[in-house]
Amino acid sequence: MTAATREAKATNIVWHDGSFTRQERESILGRKGFMLWFTGLSASGKSTLATALEQHLVAHGVSAYRLDGDNIRFGLNKNLGFSDQDRTENIRRISEVAKLFADSTTIAITSFISPFKADRAVARELHNAAGIPFIEVYADVPIQVAEQRDPKGLYKKAREGVIKDFTGISSPYEAPEQAEVHIRTDLVSVEEGVRKIVAYLEERDLLTLSKGVKRDSNGVSDTPSKAIKA
Repeated sequence: MTAATREAKATNIVWHDGSFTRQERESILGRKGFMLWFTGLSASGKSTLATALEQHLVAHGVSAYRLDGDNIRFGLNKNLGFSDQDRTENIRRISEVAKLFADSTTIAITSFISPFKADRAVARELHNAAGIPFIEVYADVPIQVAEQRDPKGLYKKAREGVIKDFTGISSPYEAPEQAEVHIRTDLVSVEEGVRKIVAYLEERDLLTLSKGVKRDSNGVSDTPSKAIKA
């Protein structure tokens, strides 16, 4: 069963419209909300890139929020495992949550393995139907490099049979064929990857960064320059 075919169980409910359309909200707040969907193998660097991008955007005064695959499983999706059905439900839930962020004029940044093309297509269609731009960012890395990185020791456990249904080893990863942004994370730094994403967004008039950069009390202001390792 895919996310698209799940039947709604709730009855006697009516959608309650707010006082503003998304376009009116964007006009009043002076910013656009959209979806940046990071996908890739475990240890592909998608979370590192997503975190650095969020830091870069917020440092420039842009409303952005990152939803991380592991973090979500501590709360909203803590009752889901890693079977194909649970993976599909995991993506369905986060798609709906991320759409709310984007609808509020925040840039939603999701970092999920999201291994199945069909599930990512459902997430895209959900946003397209709402008129919200959906940008897929493929953090691409050879499986051999991902295994060499293995910051959490998960590939080793999967090879030993300790972890079942592990993407890239005992469960498939269906790579995007037409991602809007494709980054070989073993060939570029975090900073270069962030620049490529920002350039794509600016070219499509989704983002205009101010020249001034906000700094926090520790002097943190922008994306760190380092190699992608996780």
